[in-house]
Amino acid sequence: MTQTTSRSGRLVLGAATVTTGLIAGAFYVFACGVMPALSRSDDRVYVQVMRDINDVIQNPVFLLGFLGAPVLTAVAAWQARGGPHRRWVWAALTTSALAFLVTVAFNIPLNDALTGDGSYGALREEFEDPWVVWNGVRAGLLTVALGLLVKATGKAGASPRTD
Repeated sequence: MTQTTSRSGRLVLGAATVTTGLIAGAFYVFACGVMPALSRSDDRVYVQVMRDINDVIQNPVFLLGFLGAPVLTAVAAWQARGGPHRRWVWAALTTSALAFLVTVAFNIPLNDALTGDGSYGALREEFEDPWVVWNGVRAGLLTVALGLLVKATGKAGASPRTD
C-alpha cells in the first residue's frame, strides 16, 4: 500500500536535499574553479593556500552540512520505508555514503599529508593529481545523490494509488 509522506518526513527529506546540494556544490566549485586556478600557482603558493583552506574549512557551518547531508539522508531513508519514494532515498543514501567514504579514505588523508615536511614541489606532486581526481569522484557522487533526492521529493508527496 502506498501512502503520502508525513510532514516531518518531507521536512527531513527537504533538509537532506538542501544539505546534499550545498556540499555537492562546494565540491563542484573546487573542481571547476578553485583547483584549476590554483594549478596556475607556484608550488609554495599552491601548498600554502591548500593548507589555509584545510584549516578554515573545518568550521561549524561547513561541518553541519558535510555531516548533516548523509545523516539527514539516512533519517529520510528510515522514514521512507514503505513510502513511494523509498528506493530513491535509499539510492541517494548509498551514493552519499560512497562520497563520504571517498572523502574520509582519500581526500582527508591527502589533506593531512600536505601538512608534512618536505619541499613544496614534492608535497604538491604527491597531492594535486590524486586530490583533484577524488574530489571529482565525490562531486559526481553527490550530484547523483542530489538528483535522486530531488526525484524522491516528487515521489514523497504523490497521492496514493487507487488502482
